[in-house]
Amino acid sequence: MFGQKRTWRIVCNSVLALSLTTTIGAAHAGKPPPYTYTSVGTPATAPAVGAVQPYPSYVLMGGGPDVDEAFRWMIKQAGVRPGTGGRLVVIRVTGDGAYNPYIYYSSPASSTASADIVDGWVGGASLGLTSVETLVIPSIAAANDAFVNATVGRANAVWIAGGDQSDYIKLWKGQALERTLNTLMRNNIPVGGTSAGLAVLGQFDYAALSGTVTSAQAMSNPYNKYMTLDPAPLSTSGGFLAPPALANTIFDSHLDARDRMGRLVTFVSRLVASYPGSGSQQFGCTGGVLANNAARGIGVSVESALLVNWDPVNGHYAGRRVTNTPAPTTEAAVYFVNVTQGPTLCASGKPLTIGASAVQIRKLADSNTVINMSDWSSFPIHRSVGVTAGVLSPDPY
Repeated sequence: MFGQKRTWRIVCNSVLALSLTTTIGAAHAGKPPPYTYTSVGTPATAPAVGAVQPYPSYVLMGGGPDVDEAFRWMIKQAGVRPGTGGRLVVIRVTGDGAYNPYIYYSSPASSTASADIVDGWVGGASLGLTSVETLVIPSIAAANDAFVNATVGRANAVWIAGGDQSDYIKLWKGQALERTLNTLMRNNIPVGGTSAGLAVLGQFDYAALSGTVTSAQAMSNPYNKYMTLDPAPLSTSGGFLAPPALANTIFDSHLDARDRMGRLVTFVSRLVASYPGSGSQQFGCTGGVLANNAARGIGVSVESALLVNWDPVNGHYAGRRVTNTPAPTTEAAVYFVNVTQGPTLCASGKPLTIGASAVQIRKLADSNTVINMSDWSSFPIHRSVGVTAGVLSPDPY
């Protein structure tokens, strides 16, 4: 869901009403369209900014209050500057156009001046955006609608809102909308998401098709009915979106606030293919598809975002964490998880077991460090933990 901070500010100001004008595509004249479209600014204005950018960029946000600076970064990565114009398009299955004024304006007074940007507002117009548009896309029909795909296809940046990631998998995967998004990513148009929107940006996704799962449930039975992953069965191809920059990776949000480290460790473990150890010992998980040292998990805390872009100077993807100012009450950290030795027990109906210290956790809790996303080895290990009979220890945070 969109952030608590923005919810309060927008609902308490009449600017929300300005953002909720609905436009119906000509093809649906006389009957309701399968989508809802709202906008602020002048979406009919053709931006001067290019439809192709030199390098890819991603915003990976952990839910809760949105991070204002992350949106500003994404707008700049889109090549948008004052005078160029630019469209930022928000897509979601439920909700409304509340993102529009938050991203477009600089303050509750509907200012578009950079000098007026206040906490809780992005100020996109002052950065050069000519419009922020939201599409609520609640069905397969909507995901294949010509107006929906034309609007998304013209975007200079795309934001996937929070909600329920199972909706995105069930309604958008395999449809024209997925193809449109993949075309944008091939053109290096910045894409970001929060909460459920974050969950669908890895090569592998926690699909939540049967409802959510807790850390205790995941570790007590890695194949329980709530442990639905995408693609299913696991494969190195066929996942939803799956940008190459985020290969071998599965994401989770609200990490420490909802104590999701245990389930993230289990997600990563499920990706590891079975392989032999000494004697008759087997490691890994049935159905896994990655080598032991390849599977990765990234967990993002609330009110934090990981900014990922290609660094042409050093020749790798770089990652930096940002949060809000003033600082939130939470630590707003990003956690990076890999296993150095696959599980020694990973079977249906049985608790997960991974050797002591075989799970490496790295923690990014400042906004100054820039890490090599292609190779984590130079990034210090924060904790080395294990899982014994479904219990994670020591404290991973």
